[in-house]
Amino acid sequence: MSPLVTIENKLKERIKELSCLYSVTSIIMNCNYDKIEDCIEKIAYSLKDAFQYSEDTCITIKTDEYTISTLEYPKKIPTIQSQINVFNTKIGELTAGYNNNKLTENSFLYEEKQLLEKVSIEIGNLLERKKIQENEVLIKRKVERADRISILGEITAGIAHELNTPLANILGFAELLKTNFTEDKQTTKDLDKIINSAIFSREVVKKLMYFACEIPQQITVVNMNNTITEAINLLEPSFKKKNIKYVLKFQKPTIQLNVDSIQLIQVIFNMVLNAIYFSPENGEIQIETLDNKNNVILNISDQGPGIKHAIADKIFNPFFTTKPVGDGVGLGLSVVHGIIKSHKGTITHLPNSPKGTIFSIKFPKI
Repeated sequence: MSPLVTIENKLKERIKELSCLYSVTSIIMNCNYDKIEDCIEKIAYSLKDAFQYSEDTCITIKTDEYTISTLEYPKKIPTIQSQINVFNTKIGELTAGYNNNKLTENSFLYEEKQLLEKVSIEIGNLLERKKIQENEVLIKRKVERADRISILGEITAGIAHELNTPLANILGFAELLKTNFTEDKQTTKDLDKIINSAIFSREVVKKLMYFACEIPQQITVVNMNNTITEAINLLEPSFKKKNIKYVLKFQKPTIQLNVDSIQLIQVIFNMVLNAIYFSPENGEIQIETLDNKNNVILNISDQGPGIKHAIADKIFNPFFTTKPVGDGVGLGLSVVHGIIKSHKGTITHLPNSPKGTIFSIKFPKI
């Protein structure tokens, strides 16, 4: 009778394993990638039920992002493992263990080891599909953002051209009127307000034109270190006003760059003034230049509040600003981004330690 019982038990185990694979497939097919941890947990419990000693079995799924276990158990127990791979790279393990001193590693069936390997493959495939979906969403966002910026650039260029002429007229006639009202102090003050407002508006238009790449570039070879030093000297009053120190760190005395020198100064001014604005009093700003095989790098580090994760992907968007109304129009970083992009460079940011932000600008070598 015992051979019949053994065969019957084996058949029962095969049915459990097949049921498990069906269950795992169903879980994966209906998985919500936003709640993928719940799916992995369901897979763990479904796999646990497929083992012959299911009550004494613990399943643990451990990856770079998740650690899920059906129950806590001592470390030194008999286990079998299977590697979880995503895009042919190991990212974790699927482990089955016995929480029973009477059971040993030999208590695992050969078919259970095979089942463990099959389920680990399915988990890897699930995580691969999640990565693919995340990449697709990211690419879609980048394309949408590029389209928005392209359209906005065209609109901006049109607005800038339309505003230039009337602003020049306002400024010109206001200055002309001022010469005729030298004795009337109140009128002179009012005209000064008009002139200052017109100059401010003209600067905004200039930034719009930079953003829309409407100002032609004049590319020359410059020593970036000299340009930075000159720009920082001009910003000395701004540093003193907030008692902020600055440190210049040049890897080499001369770092040559093929760039529009005026636009490079625009980048330095915008980035450093931004760092000054967000830096606390008695803070320190570090400006560093590096020269490697492929790139010339400009790093600007501050000790401000840093950039919150929620707005990290918006800071280069035109008209986006965290400054109070009147302190900025949200074009500074957009202009910087546009200038750097037009020079085939990149700009990124990362947290400074212990606080603040590091902006890293990379220009291709000459």
